[in-house]
Amino acid sequence: MHVIELPVLLMQCPCRGGKGHPFALLAVVAGMWLLVAWMRSLWRKEGVSSMSKIGKIAVVVLLIVAITVVIAIKQRYSGEETGAASSGQQSQLVGKGLPALIDLGAGECIPCKMMAPMLEELKAEFAGRLQVEFLDVHKDPDLVAKYEISIMPTQIFYDATGEELFRHEGFYSKEDILAMWKELGVDLSEPTSSLPAFERLVPAQVDNRPKDEICYMCDGDVDPKTLVTVRTDKGPVRLCSPHCYFIMYSCLTEDKTGFDKKVSVTGWATAEPIAAAEATYLYGLDRRTGRPTIKAFTGQIRPGQAAPGGTVIDWQVLQEKELAIRCGFCDRAVYAEDAAVVKADGLSTWGCCSHCALGVAARTGKDIEVREKDRLTDQQIVIKTLNGNVASLEPATAVAWFGQRRKPDGTWGSAGCFHQGFFVNAENLKKWVEQNPYETGRLISISQALAAKMRLSPQQIQKACKIGECVPK
Repeated sequence: MHVIELPVLLMQCPCRGGKGHPFALLAVVAGMWLLVAWMRSLWRKEGVSSMSKIGKIAVVVLLIVAITVVIAIKQRYSGEETGAASSGQQSQLVGKGLPALIDLGAGECIPCKMMAPMLEELKAEFAGRLQVEFLDVHKDPDLVAKYEISIMPTQIFYDATGEELFRHEGFYSKEDILAMWKELGVDLSEPTSSLPAFERLVPAQVDNRPKDEICYMCDGDVDPKTLVTVRTDKGPVRLCSPHCYFIMYSCLTEDKTGFDKKVSVTGWATAEPIAAAEATYLYGLDRRTGRPTIKAFTGQIRPGQAAPGGTVIDWQVLQEKELAIRCGFCDRAVYAEDAAVVKADGLSTWGCCSHCALGVAARTGKDIEVREKDRLTDQQIVIKTLNGNVASLEPATAVAWFGQRRKPDGTWGSAGCFHQGFFVNAENLKKWVEQNPYETGRLISISQALAAKMRLSPQQIQKACKIGECVPK
């Protein structure tokens, strides 16, 4: 907080918009004193009649009144011109049909310097929705009186018509500014029309893979050496790996007592099915990604059956490890290497996908920070929320892919967590879509992705990503 210097205030007269003269008041006082002294001297002078004395005094008083009226008229006319100019200058900043934030400070003011990058972010993020301007009072001292400020920086909030709604003195964080706009009832939500238009509702390539070669959970290719099969009343469900099995398992709503008796895994060395609970597992790490690697074997693992490295564990230990990390929104099993990092109220959790990461704000009711990677380049994207809205986005160009599929009834629904993602810009998103010909969906803003989660009811959140029954495709 920086107080306007005293000499600046003394040199400015509020009644003249900050353009008064410093000795004007002193001159008026001195003139009045001299006038009174002359009148007393004239009245005491002998040899002059009372009528003559009164006449002389009256002439002087009338002359003073006339001069005062002329000055007053000139001052009023000048003031009207100044006021009109001020009004005209202000109309260039506010009243353009957009809410406006005017920040008054100076380049040398420390809190003003701290606010400068935030103001640029606001200007970029809310272009077309919010007018953001910085005015330097050192470069234009008249601003002090015009905006009636005494402390730098001072932020003034205006509605779309140019009416002042609120003002704040001192440093004001970006989050606080956005919270104040919301409190003032000003909607800064992003209009759909401002987004880059991009969608693909028909796959670029027909998926001719046999259904039994497509993983039920992730739609990836099934490797025969890591195949997991779940027997159901409606047929077998085939999964590409034990990890996808545990994702499915964590989403089931039925009683899971004895569920593992329905599950078989494929032996790495024999390519033969093995009861999941009876197999032995070699648990290692992929050197490139850090993701766990899981290979199933019948009985003891003999030398030469598998590449060296990893730990031999049984089904129970594998299940505990696979279910240890859960999504903070839908509670499904997730690998940390694949997940978005979410911080809520000082605590860390995970998001199984970018959209579920935003859903943590809806489930917890907390302001959150999400750190997710661009699905094409692995570049970092950071989102911070405030009261259910996006408070900051780095980079500001980041967008989301909303993967969708057409339902049998012709309507569109989510394609699932494996088909969602964030990207640092629309160009990266388009390249990723081109590289994935089966993907269908549309580009949306991060704000729209968050808003979709915030609209969910508590009942819908409880059911999020839950599989009521395991139905094969």
